[in-house]
Amino acid sequence: MSKPTVVLLHGVGLDHTMWEPTTALLADRFTVIAPDLPGHGTRPPVSDEVMLADLADGVAGEIPAGSHLVGFSLGALVAQYLALHRPELAATLTSVSSVCRRTAEERTAVLARLRTAEADFTAGAAASLKRWYDGTDVDADRVARTETTLLANDVESFLGCYRVFASADAELGPHLGRITVPALAVTGENDPGSTPEMTRRLAAALPDCRAVIVPGARHMLPVERPRALVDSLTTFLGERAHV
Repeated sequence: MSKPTVVLLHGVGLDHTMWEPTTALLADRFTVIAPDLPGHGTRPPVSDEVMLADLADGVAGEIPAGSHLVGFSLGALVAQYLALHRPELAATLTSVSSVCRRTAEERTAVLARLRTAEADFTAGAAASLKRWYDGTDVDADRVARTETTLLANDVESFLGCYRVFASADAELGPHLGRITVPALAVTGENDPGSTPEMTRRLAAALPDCRAVIVPGARHMLPVERPRALVDSLTTFLGERAHV
């Protein structure tokens, strides 16, 4: 009997390698597909006018019908877009460290981070690493690998994708109620950007969604707490998707 397929979609400025700690825990039970989003990793740069639809269309061809979509941060918005516009691809939807329907204050904060990256890309990357990893027990080598991945980005391509991250929740927000597949929204208790309140907001907006808040964790949940993430995911899939 073939294994169910889990598709892992990474965050902005990262690539498929961010999922390595998670993939190692899923491989026995699932066929795992972790593509690079357009403009990331092995993919060529994208235009600074890239849209959420472009990112989604750029990975849709790698996703078998009936997959369990798992997106992190920007990847969560891509997964939500696919569940909305390509529902045949999604058996379930899991949004990890996802934003949702940002308030005016939350939008101001993400746009300030975008302006920092526009003015000084290296300073923006350093601020991201601090926000993601300060106070965690993630080893220095893994943090250094994340830094290397971030700094390897084509700057204009990264900024285009970051603008999608900063704005696409407003595009998706009015339509979340049309996503009817079983869904899970999970984030870290101490995530300063994709907050527990946003995760509860997402769970309330989706017709069939539960929220899970991982105690003590920050933004990089798949790296910092892969076991907690996988436990939440496999429990959800076992109960809701019968895998």
